Amino acid sequence: MLKLYYLGLVILSVLSGMYVFSSRRKHLLMTLLSLEFISLSLYLLVYLFMMTKGSELYFTMIFLTFVVCEGALGLSILVSMIRTHGNDYFQSFSILAC
Repeated sequence: MLKLYYLGLVILSVLSGMYVFSSRRKHLLMTLLSLEFISLSLYLLVYLFMMTKGSELYFTMIFLTFVVCEGALGLSILVSMIRTHGNDYFQSFSILAC
């Protein structure tokens, strides 16, 4: 019963992260934060699934490694965008100007 409650909370957090990702597209930082929230919610979902099946947790470490790499790439894109354009608004730069 308690695991079902946790599963519902994790699915709710994934859906709320997707809502923020789709609705808050003005700043790059907000989209990156919502992607990280979705990734960590999916990590918790995979962890709960692996714990209920009683299998090894090596896949969760690999998944967490990919999430950290994705976060580092997003942060580097954010820093380079702020250095070149001065802010993180999507409307302030054009793909054709790059």
